[in-house]
Amino acid sequence: MPNEALFQQALSFFIQRAGRTPTVAAFAPGRVEVLGNHTDYNEGFVLSAAIDRGTFFLAAPRTDGRCRLSDAVHPDLQSEFPAANPSPIKNQESWTNYVRGVWALLAPPERATGFDGVIAGDIPLGAGLSSSAALEISAAIAFRDIFGLKTDPLELARIGQAAEHRYAGVKCGLLDQVTSLFGQLDHLVETDFRSLNVRRPPFPANARLIVCNTGVKHQLVESAYNERRTHCEEAAAWFRARLPHPVSALRDVSMAEWEQWAAQMPPILAKRSAHVIGENERVVKGVQFLREGRLDRFGRLMFESHASSRYNFQNSCPALDFLVERAQRLPGVLGARLSGGGFGGSVVVLAETPRAESIATALRRSAEMEFGRTLDPLILRPSEGARPFPLPLRSK
Repeated sequence: MPNEALFQQALSFFIQRAGRTPTVAAFAPGRVEVLGNHTDYNEGFVLSAAIDRGTFFLAAPRTDGRCRLSDAVHPDLQSEFPAANPSPIKNQESWTNYVRGVWALLAPPERATGFDGVIAGDIPLGAGLSSSAALEISAAIAFRDIFGLKTDPLELARIGQAAEHRYAGVKCGLLDQVTSLFGQLDHLVETDFRSLNVRRPPFPANARLIVCNTGVKHQLVESAYNERRTHCEEAAAWFRARLPHPVSALRDVSMAEWEQWAAQMPPILAKRSAHVIGENERVVKGVQFLREGRLDRFGRLMFESHASSRYNFQNSCPALDFLVERAQRLPGVLGARLSGGGFGGSVVVLAETPRAESIATALRRSAEMEFGRTLDPLILRPSEGARPFPLPLRSK
């Protein structure tokens, strides 16, 4: 369940700042990627889950052509920008780019006369749990409801992605936005990113997910994320010129074909494509193992996924590797891997329910000894997706 105390904090802050009550409120969760890394923009498959941490967005329309945005958790963060055609910004207010982009892409021009907005979130920033998508999607739902639009969830996901591309400069796939929107309690989100077909396989009752933030913050705009995407596109083009069947993305290449051609490829493209092709096959196998209740086999796929991230895609880091290796030695751990874009952020551990607390404690202690700082593992089950959040009834 969303953090009710955080919502009340945001509501009080909105009334204090705007001098009135909000007319709409929305909540969008972060997400954890369970299996399928960097496969979304390669038209592949991902298993993910919404989490019970996320972002509230409270808003009310203005009529003066101005947009005013504040953060209830960090009151010093404030921004004001024009309602008409807001531009991306590259200064201390760059955190607003996600909202600027969503507003510019969603608000009807003839009715976009501004808004007062307050955000409040409890996703650790830079943890690889997609605080950016939670902000985009909560804003999108709030703006949709302000204008009474009938925008469907997939279109909201595309708007969030476009805001990230055009305003934040990250060429992300749709994974984060789709997971935030389509999450379901006690279910994973299985997405085919070619057809955008979404299924929700049940998450096993005898397991928990433990998310451990390394504290190493990834800055995807400044990192190699976009470079990795370019490598994947170049690898797909390489196969397209050689295979006897259509190849629009790495999703169309099998591991058998990769093995046949890898020695002739530029080494960097061979490594990057091996990761994505292998990840797609691991997701397909993983869904089958879930259906069969073979969590040990599913967990092994998670370890294999991390090894591929580490050696083929090279989007891990020493802190992520340490936690995965430490988790692998703990009784009750079924699998572990980095989650999300990589280069920092969080590890996700699949654990037997009775041992989840002891595993989290052991990981916390190991991290303190290794890194000299306290980490706060989250024990969770998949949660509900993004939705409007009810405002209190106004007293007469």
